[in-house]
Amino acid sequence: MIMLQQFSNWLVTDVFRLEPGSHLADSASYFIYDSIKIIFLLVVITYFMSVVRHYLPIEKLRDFLLRHKLYGFDYLLASLFGAVTPFCTCSSIPLFIGFIGAGIPLGVTFAFLITSPLINEIAVAMFIGLFGWKVTAMYVTAGLTIGMVGGYLISRLKLERYVEGYITRIEKKEEHESVQKQKPFSVGVLQDALRESWSITRKVAPYVLLGVGVGAAIHGYVPEGLFEKYVGEGNIFAVPLAVVLAVPLYASAHSVFPVVDSLVTKGVPLGTALAFMMATVGLSLPEALILRRAIKMPLLLTFFGIVTVGIVLIGYIFNLVL
Repeated sequence: MIMLQQFSNWLVTDVFRLEPGSHLADSASYFIYDSIKIIFLLVVITYFMSVVRHYLPIEKLRDFLLRHKLYGFDYLLASLFGAVTPFCTCSSIPLFIGFIGAGIPLGVTFAFLITSPLINEIAVAMFIGLFGWKVTAMYVTAGLTIGMVGGYLISRLKLERYVEGYITRIEKKEEHESVQKQKPFSVGVLQDALRESWSITRKVAPYVLLGVGVGAAIHGYVPEGLFEKYVGEGNIFAVPLAVVLAVPLYASAHSVFPVVDSLVTKGVPLGTALAFMMATVGLSLPEALILRRAIKMPLLLTFFGIVTVGIVLIGYIFNLVL
């Protein structure tokens, strides 16, 4: 990704002749870098999942998860997988789409999507360095809990009908083909997978560009200090306000961590700062714009509502305990 960032900077400064360090240059570089990265991930992951669905009995895994009571272990595994994947919120969506297309239960898939951006290995290292092991363990536990509980609630609400049809049709097609004689490995199978991957990418890419464009504009033009003055100590509504202010932003956990450090240094309670960070990475407007192409509005609002309540509760708990 370093080469991609260098390529983005080269386009902005040498090709488009924008002034380095300017708001427009920062926004343009951000847009180019994230657009290429996310669309590349979308193509690669959907292609890989298409091949996996053909050669592995994904429907058996799906049926196993649906028929057996695992007492939350499936949500824990999905949340742990989300925690170790080095993806930001928008980069997790291609894998989320692949899981749904493979027939993995919706709640388990959302457990992954919720946790993936909230817990970041670089942010964990930064937490250890600045706040110690105890706070870091609480942060990781909080992220896993939101993912597991959120996934479970979405599962109980039975919202599968709000997944866009072009994704669920992939699942039905693969289930039908699994009943037939399994095709041997061939170039034709790989070509079919590529066509399916490109079909999904064409449907989602405009929303990716729109979402990243919004994030790039905010990244380049919204000053960080605008948020610090509204979430200071003594404001009982500081936690939900921090969450609301964070929604328009678009950043990964490690990139927003310096803001958290700045907030805490200036006297903002740690729970409020943590809620701001979690909302920035887990409830971004660009994420909503991209997800809207994969899921319908009732499911999208339910997802955002559950995660918002979870983050606000975590923020208040941290402020009470620490």
